[in-house]
Amino acid sequence: MYIKYDLKKFFCGEITGNTARNGRKFAVPAGLVLFHTSYAIFVISTMKTMTLIMNFRFQEKIITRQHMRGLSSGRFRKHLLVSLVLASSAAWAADKPVQGGTLIYLEQQAHTNLYPPAGGFYPNGGILNQITDKLTWQNPKTLAIEPWIAESWSSNPQKTEWTFKLRPGVTFSDGTPLDAAAVAKNFDTYGLGNKEKHFPVSEVVNNYDHSEVINPLTVRFYFKKPSPGFLQGTSTIGSGLVSLSTLNKNFDQLGDARNIIGSGPFVVKSETLGHEVDLVARKDYHWGPASDPHQGRAWLDGIKVLVTPEDGVRIGALLAGQADFIRQIQAYDEKRVEAQHLPVYAEATRGVNDSLSFRPDNPLVADLRVRQALSLATNRQQIVETLFSANYPAATSVLASTASGYVPLQNLLKYDPQQAEKLLDEAGWTPGPQGIRQKHGVPLSLSVLVSLPQPQNKEVLELVARQWRKIGVLLNVRPSDGGSSLLKNLDPLKAPLTVSEVGRADPDVLKSMFYPANRDALLQKGGQSNKVKSFRDNTLDDLLERISTETDNAQRLKLTGDAQRYLLEKAYVIPIFEEPQVYAGATWLKGMSFEAVGRPSFYDAWLDKK
Repeated sequence: MYIKYDLKKFFCGEITGNTARNGRKFAVPAGLVLFHTSYAIFVISTMKTMTLIMNFRFQEKIITRQHMRGLSSGRFRKHLLVSLVLASSAAWAADKPVQGGTLIYLEQQAHTNLYPPAGGFYPNGGILNQITDKLTWQNPKTLAIEPWIAESWSSNPQKTEWTFKLRPGVTFSDGTPLDAAAVAKNFDTYGLGNKEKHFPVSEVVNNYDHSEVINPLTVRFYFKKPSPGFLQGTSTIGSGLVSLSTLNKNFDQLGDARNIIGSGPFVVKSETLGHEVDLVARKDYHWGPASDPHQGRAWLDGIKVLVTPEDGVRIGALLAGQADFIRQIQAYDEKRVEAQHLPVYAEATRGVNDSLSFRPDNPLVADLRVRQALSLATNRQQIVETLFSANYPAATSVLASTASGYVPLQNLLKYDPQQAEKLLDEAGWTPGPQGIRQKHGVPLSLSVLVSLPQPQNKEVLELVARQWRKIGVLLNVRPSDGGSSLLKNLDPLKAPLTVSEVGRADPDVLKSMFYPANRDALLQKGGQSNKVKSFRDNTLDDLLERISTETDNAQRLKLTGDAQRYLLEKAYVIPIFEEPQVYAGATWLKGMSFEAVGRPSFYDAWLDKK
């Protein structure tokens, strides 16, 4: 509960407040109720109006007329001023981080492989973000790139050479130096991959050629073509720095968190594969991002990451005080958490929106008119209003509105089922048995696999299926079942569309999602699948390549807008909503921070359970 005093009005006899328990506002004469406070916080807003805000546990006491006369006495005012000073000191002390404690973090899914370029999967990133550092840090508020392990950097005008000067004294948790040789080995691996060890090329490193160690603390990278996005790429989860011993292991061995040796503020103590990962603070850590005033070891002693798939169990544990922090709060649970006055953190991912991407190599969706019809039949506003909260805005483009290079394209995302039916008629798809459209005896029946990482994805797809059923298209929503689902999703005949979403605060995120050598959401010939017979869009690929090589930032952003427009005009993708990463924490968890695309960082976090 808090009481707000305008000190002028206070001496005139008016107190106003708000009860945190029920949200009711009240106003009472100053002489009727006295509160004995155990702690207080005050704010002076202006010289003209001083405001006292007091958070406290209280006891009520009726005040007599004699007490009321004392309220305006000099002695009372003197005591009030002393109380204000003490209150401010108490408030300052209450905000001081507390050393110690183990944070209980409930994660919806188990991590997969922890090779840093595989860190885009949020359960992976939630661990890698604590045990690895990056060359640079992307400020989540400004999106500016700031120093971290690299103290400074420069490039040639063509952006084909990048030089980084490293911070001295940084070591990996195995005691080996994080020097220019180690950084060079990291990016040679990420930029070129390693077929022998089965390490794939990082999607955030484009056009990489080789590295050069200039001196123990200076490394230079060379690129075959301009690579303006490389600087931002050095700040991402996929560029976490690991020791040479980690890179000497095979890809499969990095599925064990204990094999990841980084330079971060925490190290892996133990792991029960698929169930629990225990992290402990590194006592000698003293090299956080340069702009962070905190440069010593983490405040926490450790972090216990527990895999807890059931939404209700995670929420219940948090509300019962058995967990400190949980990921993947479903929209329908947000109010339940907020009703208990626990913070909900809805962090933007700043990349490609939660969408459906078509595989035009499948004959059923090869016709532009069919894809356009399905886009017109998708009512994204109904989806967000039915299933989500205000933290999930309806998509207005391929990229989220918080993304670098976003262009609003609502005019290409209209809901018009009548026009959708007209387009299907023109394409030769006519109503058949049970209202399902058919052509040459083949029903317009499509399948899509549920994407477990995406929030309420099964429910989203089922609602889309009902919307499409109204225009005579059958969408079969199939459950995901591990490895076999991955293989099905690489076959355009079995998966004519797929759920797509990726976070990265740089225009290169479009290339990450749609370029054949990267995630290849559209499944192009020569890309990630050997099942594709003929589909290839050279115009799109050229746009994506130009985004990754354009050194003029204004022109690069224009190309990013052109690519989004092209994707929608070709109806390759149906954006549905902007996907945040939603977390909730206990009231005693302080100092939480997140990187630019919503992964948590516990370096500055602390527990205040007193």
